[in-house]
Amino acid sequence: MKRFISLFLIVAVLFALAVPAGAAGGSDYRHWGNQIPVVVFHGDGEPIYNAEGEKVFHFSEMLNMLGGSEEGALAESAVNVLMPFLMEGIANNNWDPYYDALEKEIGELFTEARYDENGENWNGTDVSKEVRQYMVNNLKRDTKEIYSHKSYSAYDYQFWYDWRQDPLKTADELHEYIMGVKKITGSEKVSLMGRCLGSTIIMAYVAKYGTDDIHGVAFNGSVAAGGEIISESISGKFEIDLAAINRMLTDFNVKDNMGLDPFITKSLDLAAKVATVAGIEFEETKIYGKLVQGVTSALALSTFFTWPGYWALVTEEDYEDALRYVFGKEGSAKREKYAKLIEKTDAYHELVASNIDGILQTIKDNEVKTVNIAKYGYQIAPVIESRNRIGDQFVTLKLASFGATTSTVFETLSDEYIEQRVAEGKGKYISPDKQIDASTCFFPDSTWFTKGISHSDWTDFETGLLYQVVTADTQLTVDDFDCTQFICYDNETKTVYPMTEENCHIENWKINPVLDNPQSVYEKMFAAIRSLIIWLFEAVEFITGIINK
Repeated sequence: MKRFISLFLIVAVLFALAVPAGAAGGSDYRHWGNQIPVVVFHGDGEPIYNAEGEKVFHFSEMLNMLGGSEEGALAESAVNVLMPFLMEGIANNNWDPYYDALEKEIGELFTEARYDENGENWNGTDVSKEVRQYMVNNLKRDTKEIYSHKSYSAYDYQFWYDWRQDPLKTADELHEYIMGVKKITGSEKVSLMGRCLGSTIIMAYVAKYGTDDIHGVAFNGSVAAGGEIISESISGKFEIDLAAINRMLTDFNVKDNMGLDPFITKSLDLAAKVATVAGIEFEETKIYGKLVQGVTSALALSTFFTWPGYWALVTEEDYEDALRYVFGKEGSAKREKYAKLIEKTDAYHELVASNIDGILQTIKDNEVKTVNIAKYGYQIAPVIESRNRIGDQFVTLKLASFGATTSTVFETLSDEYIEQRVAEGKGKYISPDKQIDASTCFFPDSTWFTKGISHSDWTDFETGLLYQVVTADTQLTVDDFDCTQFICYDNETKTVYPMTEENCHIENWKINPVLDNPQSVYEKMFAAIRSLIIWLFEAVEFITGIINK
């Protein structure tokens, strides 16, 4: 079991490091309204190319590298090829050869996409030349003249950037682009719309350049305050949770049509319930703890954590632990080798990550029109400490909303808590599913919550709402729209509707607190027996299916 978990961790960490945030593409969707130009930018969904125009990295192709392809088979590299080093670690308590071999073996698969030890782009790889040229062309003529617009649309001025690089450097590029948009349009100010990793660019920009040129800012699926899928996995906050893994697989099965056999999910559920009854917890043993920390470091530096852009997702709380997990203790050889990269990550965390509230207060004080959409209803990474918090697959709602008070997936806010909020006149901020108190957000009246839209989906509804707020003459709030602050989304019909107590339970998985989070011995036994009975039915059906083939 330990070997299985170790292998799963390797895959899970890589999954955790890959935060898909697809770009808008060539959508013709238009939102007319104001004369304020909008600069929109996305996360890490844009492919990376070399100087010859060959694609060297894209998250959508990560599965090819996880096994089965001639080019990849990370599992084979991590287990079979490196097994001799692993055996030496167990026998002699000497783990460095294992870590070094793992970093070298997997690093060869990511050579062109990685940055160097200074956190710099060593080989000139970048987003495509086409999108770079698109940006240049858009600064030659006012888009209202090009497209005969009456006003600017949400996608007239898209800003593409190398999302791997230091966000503070990207902020400089964004400033230059904003100046170009202002010059060509004659506008005094522009508005910014940032999705996912793009939210860190907004924060870096305001920290460096202030808000004099900014009319409005929009956050969508924000990781500006950090993202647990990155932050906790890279700082060693692992907790194996089979039930959470099961929920994640169910999400993928429903959303991405994986065709996963129910026998697999029921087997995982049974394993989780039996482990609970038996009192088994996958704590770090001496060997297992060394594996976790060493594998985390090796995977980080052989894959994505030479990218300063990803360090921006590490919270201030986790930052020192992350440095220790990836580079070792102060004075280590890795600290010395990667000193320039650490300087970049330190600079961002000092200027931005440790000052999130201060930057948001600057935005508020200068009356910048602000809107935020935070998403939930999906299982976040199932192997981290925050696995039971509500979120959108990649970040918890608390961080994405800049401070909402939330329950776990098992619970709702307590009746006593809700009664207190109602008595304080803040009852309208309690979500119909009783999992969210929006009153504690930094922007409680201009933050919307969508249930059923995953982190990697960006709908027309979201774009339209964000656009209307950031181009308005005054600060619009949840009270200025027909839609409520809490919204449900139907993935089949691609429509939204106000959340109510009757329609709010739309997760792909259903939670029964007694069965899924049992507390007493009797509850644990009941949950295990029930799971066993269900598993037996699924097992019979599974075996019958094999026999009949």
